[in-house]
Amino acid sequence: MRVRVRHEITHRFEPVARHAIATLRLTPRSHVGQHVLRWALDVTPDCRLMAEEDAFGNIVHTFSVEGAIDAITVIAEGDVDTQDTTGVVAGGAERFPPSLFLRQTSLAEPDAAIAALAARIAKDVSEPLGRLHALMVAIHKGVAEVPAAPDAAAAPAAKALAAGKGTSAELAHVFVSAARALRVPARQVSGYAALEAPAAFREWAEAHVPGIGWVGFDCGRNLCPTDDYVRLAAGLDSQAVAPMLSTGSIARNTAVARDFFQAARPGQGQQQGQRQQQGRGQRQE
Repeated sequence: MRVRVRHEITHRFEPVARHAIATLRLTPRSHVGQHVLRWALDVTPDCRLMAEEDAFGNIVHTFSVEGAIDAITVIAEGDVDTQDTTGVVAGGAERFPPSLFLRQTSLAEPDAAIAALAARIAKDVSEPLGRLHALMVAIHKGVAEVPAAPDAAAAPAAKALAAGKGTSAELAHVFVSAARALRVPARQVSGYAALEAPAAFREWAEAHVPGIGWVGFDCGRNLCPTDDYVRLAAGLDSQAVAPMLSTGSIARNTAVARDFFQAARPGQGQQQGQRQQQGRGQRQE
């Protein structure tokens, strides 16, 4: 399937900033089941984009803008051919052995409830892949997916499980935390899903299965990623795969952001979603 993506992020600074620095993880890589045909980034005001890879092999662009800045707009758009691999991810940029993804972070640190969930899954299911599917189903049933609140960073796994609800990123935190408690390497993934209504940037998890490799699990939708998905970046948690991280030089700036997204199969009506966001101090998207 061919997926066409347009993702626009606008940050408005009130009062104006004297300078701003941003890091973008908005460029997908080709791998088995995903072939990037065309992709471009455009930033307003004009600036120089510097491309590199981060430690996990994600394509990262950084830029800085000087002078009186009242807004920064970033547009990522392109076409990606995808195939349904039943969630299996192969041929990607793997910079570390899977065992690195046993490392817990503050966003995925398991508490007693997550440890109990992992123990229950381990007791009920012995086969490795079956355990991960059972974990996805349990999280889907126990934690309802809700839209991300304006200007809110993803909450830790323990908080989302206790609340019984969370964003796609927070559900992925729960899965990653519980999988690592089961001694299964797991990581956070960001990307797009063309089947969303409205379409939206989202996050899911991947776990490493012996004899198979990395397999994706989307707890909010209770499925392994299909050809509707475009994969952007992978890391230890949501902070590591954020599409845009930016800071302004004035700590008390109020940043107002507009995040507009489209993803659709060419030839079909495009679905779209948008949200208005506000925040103080450091701006994170």
